[in-house]
Amino acid sequence: MILWPSRPLLALIVALFAGQAQAQSFKERMDVCLACHGENGTSQTEQTPSLGAQQSAYVVIQLYMFREKMRNVELMNEMAKDLTDDDLRAFSDFISKLPKPVAVTDADPARMQRGQAIAAQNRCASCHNDNYAGRDSIPAIGGQREDYLARTMREYKDSTRRGYEATMTDLLGAVSVEQIDDLAYYLARVK
Repeated sequence: MILWPSRPLLALIVALFAGQAQAQSFKERMDVCLACHGENGTSQTEQTPSLGAQQSAYVVIQLYMFREKMRNVELMNEMAKDLTDDDLRAFSDFISKLPKPVAVTDADPARMQRGQAIAAQNRCASCHNDNYAGRDSIPAIGGQREDYLARTMREYKDSTRRGYEATMTDLLGAVSVEQIDDLAYYLARVK
């Protein structure tokens, strides 16, 4: 189950962001984003991705997709709707310089082994790199929130999340939900 902010909370966040969009300071505008995504790059908010050390090219594409409603997440669509191309670049450059998310430290060795085997079998490192830090327009997934990873992979699997290419949908089509859970568990703990 995806937990999104209630309508009143959504309205408050959008109102704050609208006010911040007029603010002089880039920091004030960025603080609104970091309130949900984590001030140090590591999200503490359920189902909300950590943004620290995310690839700048990936972030700019995602913000563009939110702005153009090519990715439908009501809160993010509202936040991005008035961003200029220069804003997209400024936000993505800032985000790419945040510290890498802190990986979860508790680990069940059996689940880690299963997740690692699934990652190897599906050649996740061939795009996301051996340390899962991503590259270019491919996101960093190592140390990402487990709940967010699992949800995202399920959305790709059932074609409810659109990417800018079909690779993830094609790849995850053959991966079971149980395997997705083990893969998300593993990736959230990769340091």
